[in-house]
Amino acid sequence: MIGWWLATMLLVQAAPSSSSGPPPLAPAVAARIAPVAQAIEAERAAQAVLPPPVGDAERLVRMARLEQAGRKALIAIDLHDLAQPERDMAQAAMWAPINAVDQANRIELLQMAPPEGWFYLSRYGEPAANAAFLIVQHGDLDLWRRFVPVLEPLVAKGEVDGQAYGLMYDRLAIHEGRPQRYGSQMTCEAGRFVVDTLEDPAHVDQRRKAMGFVQTLAEYEQNFANYPPC
Repeated sequence: MIGWWLATMLLVQAAPSSSSGPPPLAPAVAARIAPVAQAIEAERAAQAVLPPPVGDAERLVRMARLEQAGRKALIAIDLHDLAQPERDMAQAAMWAPINAVDQANRIELLQMAPPEGWFYLSRYGEPAANAAFLIVQHGDLDLWRRFVPVLEPLVAKGEVDGQAYGLMYDRLAIHEGRPQRYGSQMTCEAGRFVVDTLEDPAHVDQRRKAMGFVQTLAEYEQNFANYPPC
């Protein structure tokens, strides 16, 4: 279970955006960030030769593979040695193709949303339900506000994974300026990823266990120990 939800945290800071497109970069910097766009294009090419998806469940899985391709390449790219203005430019350029995929996925997912409000595990299967979660989790504030209240009662019914709900709840809370509940969201301090502000830290592991998180908070933090400096 760790694999799919940890993938949502491949980079937990907000994705930079640029309304005017990526600014020009030094050739060496452009080459350094190129694997992100290359990974996305490679996944597009791989999907282009497949037969059309059979139903919405398969569509969701393919959409999630595309949005994860760039993020998996991004996590290995270290920009900490660049001066801050150049680093900002590189980050904007690096995130531009990821943001484009995310925006297209959001539009498509909302068009697919079933009348009951979510992609039930019992109907769509775990891979598709997890894929839908990834797409929403990498969405925006309006999307989280729409779906968090829908997901909460479905956890008890077994139609939504508890970790998925916890991750989305935390992301919404942090972006609304509230402490997170389950410790899933990280922030950058002194070049290291650390857990963002917590509600009732003394009982966070109890809350994580109740939602099905398989790691304690300390074990979860250790996943980020070898990340490049943020």
